Amino acid sequence: MSDEKKATVGRRDFLHKVGIGTVAAGATLATPLVGSAQADSENNDEKRKARYKESDHVKAYYRVNRYPA
Repeated sequence: MSDEKKATVGRRDFLHKVGIGTVAAGATLATPLVGSAQADSENNDEKRKARYKESDHVKAYYRVNRYPA
């Protein structure tokens, strides 16, 4: 019975191997996600334009919730 050798991995060895695998997997996944930065395409006039519009559903929301007109 003592002649049989069990292939066991120690707790520290296991954590070390899992850590190395995690770092390697993270590096391979993060590499293709890195892209070049793009500049803002809006000019100053477009940045300052009014974006809020009181449409019918906004007016209905104000009316139902009793906001002053």
